[in-house]
Amino acid sequence: MQILRTVSRIPYYVLITVEFLFKKVVFRCHMCGQCVLQFTGFTCPMRCPKQLRDGPCGGTRENSHCEVYPERKCIWAMIYARSRFIHRTHKLEVIQFTIDWRLENTSSWINYFSGRDGQREFKRNLKRQAKAAAVGQGA
Repeated sequence: MQILRTVSRIPYYVLITVEFLFKKVVFRCHMCGQCVLQFTGFTCPMRCPKQLRDGPCGGTRENSHCEVYPERKCIWAMIYARSRFIHRTHKLEVIQFTIDWRLENTSSWINYFSGRDGQREFKRNLKRQAKAAAVGQGA
């Protein structure tokens, strides 16, 4: 029985290994399990020492360097520059869902398609709220 359980998990381990290797090399991913790269100029926001996913902390220095690590450029300055370069700054306006730390070091691909990360439900709720606000304003 244990062998059967182990064999059935092999595809999961293969997928998470491929995802980790690809995203770590290409995007310097931190494997939060709830990827938002498509909204952040394909730059992992979890590289921020404060792990902020919705924008800079406000402590960014005038030279665009990090408040916590002054020798590093602020990841959000990098995200903005890259988003601007690839014409995706409008994606930065999307509010991101709160991170669920229970999903850390799991496959964001599996979490997204299984609905485990809550990303699709979060987006549906945002659309409902926007529609309700528009109706309330008489639009």
